[in-house]
Amino acid sequence: MNINFKMWRTALSTLVKMDSKEEWDKLDPVSKWLIATRSAVTSVTVYSCAIAGLLAWRDHYFSFLPWLVVTLGLFIAHGTNNLLNDYTDFNRGVDKDNYFRTQYGVHPLVQLFWTKHQQMIWFLVSGVLAFLSGIFALFYTNFSLLVVGFFAFGALVLLFYTWPLKYLGLGELSIFLIWGPILVASVYIVLARGWTGNVWNIALAGVPFGLSVLSINLGKHIDKSAEDKKKGVGTLPVRIGEKAARYLNILVLILIYAVILYLIFVKFFFTPVLLVVFLAGKRLLYAVGVLTKPRPAEPPKEWPGWPTWFSGFAFYHNRLFENLLLLGILADTLLRIFLPSFWVMK
Repeated sequence: MNINFKMWRTALSTLVKMDSKEEWDKLDPVSKWLIATRSAVTSVTVYSCAIAGLLAWRDHYFSFLPWLVVTLGLFIAHGTNNLLNDYTDFNRGVDKDNYFRTQYGVHPLVQLFWTKHQQMIWFLVSGVLAFLSGIFALFYTNFSLLVVGFFAFGALVLLFYTWPLKYLGLGELSIFLIWGPILVASVYIVLARGWTGNVWNIALAGVPFGLSVLSINLGKHIDKSAEDKKKGVGTLPVRIGEKAARYLNILVLILIYAVILYLIFVKFFFTPVLLVVFLAGKRLLYAVGVLTKPRPAEPPKEWPGWPTWFSGFAFYHNRLFENLLLLGILADTLLRIFLPSFWVMK
């Protein structure tokens, strides 16, 4: 078995589809983990942590090693959650009969690449690594009550997202809170070693990215709402209907940019350099335009991502938006450090 760095890069950038167990067995453990946990999507965790790191740097709290430990731990925790999701859905019979999940990426249990026992071993090993990162954060912050609360909340969401939260139409809200205000604020607080004076502004700064991640998740749940309804999975689109969910996602996408404008021109939290995110406007219009119409019954010609549709356009928008957002926050951070009097509230 050779370490396949090329597969690492592939798995981090796109969802891998693989049908041959022989090919799977030749992969190194890291490649298997990255593919099985859908790391092309879990990379959003790294973006949330990067946003928090830049904001901490701006306020002179950044330290690389603690940031790296926490970021890796949260990335692994996200992957752990996905392993548990697949295990839970497989046990409940949701992923059987060519279900939506198995059509766009590897599902080791459904494809018999792993047994349930093996899946649980991967889950437990991942969970222990993520847990150790959390323990580090607790000691680093001298057991800050806020960090303890975030740690407990994250553990609960990890355990209960697939069931019952997703079945109660609360999964989408959990996604927004975790990958937006909570992750950004909690990582910032760890780096600040428990300091909380600016926590609400920091949490608000995480809202645009959280909304962007929500748009992908909501789009995916709209894409598979018909299948979910048959399986008894009560996601938000199942509960409110496809049309309402489509227009809710349009609102989510618009709110991303509205909150950024608020943070720049009302709160003066960011400088106008963050307006660079509007370069993703064309992709935003693509996503909004698609959401105004029902999902097509058959895949359009040359559409590579079927059965994903709404989520494909949301992901396409998110990829550019998140990079521009990071670039903008980096530029904003440099301005705040070297020109601290620029764009302050008068």
